[in-house]
Amino acid sequence: MEGNNNKKQSQSAHYLMHRKRLRERFRQTAFDGFQPYEALELLLTYAIPRKDVKPLAKELIDKFGSFQGVLDAPFGKIMQVGGMGENAATFLTVVKASASLYLKQNMRKDNLISGTMALLDYCRVEMQGLKDEQFRTIFLNSQNEVIADEIIHEGTVDQSVVYPRKVMERALHYKASSMIFVHNHPGGSLSPSKDDIILTEALKQAARSLQIKVHDHLIISKKGYYSFLESGLM
Repeated sequence: MEGNNNKKQSQSAHYLMHRKRLRERFRQTAFDGFQPYEALELLLTYAIPRKDVKPLAKELIDKFGSFQGVLDAPFGKIMQVGGMGENAATFLTVVKASASLYLKQNMRKDNLISGTMALLDYCRVEMQGLKDEQFRTIFLNSQNEVIADEIIHEGTVDQSVVYPRKVMERALHYKASSMIFVHNHPGGSLSPSKDDIILTEALKQAARSLQIKVHDHLIISKKGYYSFLESGLM
């Protein structure tokens, strides 16, 4: 009996020291030099206090494909992994939401047209991991500062579901001077479809009639991004 207790105490001391070393490494270098499972393991140590979470971190990475894949996974899917309780699953979704909030506020604080990377960073976190298409509009004032970011439609994106009139009504509601359109391609393609091009042209024409400028239409996928402006289609 005493031997079993000593073994449990030894195992407990081992993973507690391992946690301490992970946290010290992070304080010194952030995530530089961390394997993806180690970064996830560090996060899990704050949600699961009395357990060696390295095997669980590796299992999550294996199931969802990457660190990003874990954070992009829906709450219900995370809960299906053995060892992930409600608190731990909630914690991981909070991490993703916190990153999104940070990038959203970072995007809002400056002239968006001169800070395109801030917009791309935000859109990648928000949209890269989505399983379905989503069309959103970024509304800007005359100083090109963000007034609002609104999801217009979720599902297949084309002119039959993203009505230009609805987008213009929202632009007038916000008294926007200009807009940027963003949608994602869950399948990974970065090439605009025929429907994407037709929709963009319809939105441009509707905006022009109201003297509202369209700066760009961005397509986001796991492979990167596509800009209608950079490609000469605006």
